[in-house]
Amino acid sequence: METMPELRIGNVVSRLPIVQGGMGVGISLSGLASAVSRAGGIGVISAAGIGMMEPDFKTNFHKANVRALRKEIVRAKVSCWGPIGVNIMMALTDCSTLIGAAMEEGADVIFLGAGLPLRPPAGIPLEVLEETSTAFVPIVSSPRAAKLILKHWDRHYQRLPDAFVVEGPRAGGHLGFKRDDLDSDTNDLRSLVIGVLETVQPYEQLHDQPIPVLAAGGVFSGADIHEMLQIGASGVQMATRFVATDECDADLAFKQAYVDCEPGDLTIIDSPLGLPGRAIDNSFLADVAQGVRRPTNCPWHCLTTCNAETSPYCIARALTNAKEGHLDEGFAFAGANTPRVKEIVPVAELVAELEAQYAIAQCIQVA
Repeated sequence: METMPELRIGNVVSRLPIVQGGMGVGISLSGLASAVSRAGGIGVISAAGIGMMEPDFKTNFHKANVRALRKEIVRAKVSCWGPIGVNIMMALTDCSTLIGAAMEEGADVIFLGAGLPLRPPAGIPLEVLEETSTAFVPIVSSPRAAKLILKHWDRHYQRLPDAFVVEGPRAGGHLGFKRDDLDSDTNDLRSLVIGVLETVQPYEQLHDQPIPVLAAGGVFSGADIHEMLQIGASGVQMATRFVATDECDADLAFKQAYVDCEPGDLTIIDSPLGLPGRAIDNSFLADVAQGVRRPTNCPWHCLTTCNAETSPYCIARALTNAKEGHLDEGFAFAGANTPRVKEIVPVAELVAELEAQYAIAQCIQVA
């Protein structure tokens, strides 16, 4: 049986070319991340709103987040032997502090999304980047974005990202596309991955440094993983598949919403972040569409792009409520393949299924 190849990102080595996508608020914490790492992939903790369970979250948002992130990284690392990553949104107002804390606690990889890191990541000095063993991986949605980052990092910091995640329009959560571009043929994941591979190639040759490209957004099966590796990707990032697992850190009601999701239940929303997002439609979102729900105040200012005075709802509250199972007071982000999720299983069982499907796809290709 043909096995999946390992994945190398900088000095980080994963037995399988599978990265579990970082999902906030609180969907992927140490429980899910460590389980994925034990199964052979790279488990990822989402830093967005991570301090929600801390007692001072409402009064000391930034300190609560840093404290909770440190705790979750430590918990994950003592629970597994493989690599642990952290997903940090560039749009967070405490982005710089969270990156520093993740590096100090020994995060193996930091995935940078929701914005382009066109400066030392969130203000981290170059000398710190040069000394850390943490790998930095921007998440992009186009070859153009990858090229901007490569040119900027090469010119100003004399270093390159350790890899790229290319996220297509079939992903869940915030999407790096305009609404009208979500169904464009030029934005299919295969084309985007090939475009980014062509973009990184001259930089790889110039610096004699591999820059792995990971495919994300719509990767569901082992056959999908095989397809992405065949076109040149070094691995994949998967989020939706890992929600309906025993070890996912969300409430059972959140996971069940995935299992119960039908093809017509997904909708594209306008997020306070300023980006479209894919979510499971529900009564909360119906009320938002009707203008029923409005934030009364903003205790945190967690996002640089959010204006509480004009925002239709507080996304931090809504996602926290959903994570805790109160879906009538929030909503669940979800990928386009969510209706294909049929049951909640252990992470190890899911990964074994992906490996078996990959082997079958490999055999079909050889035959």
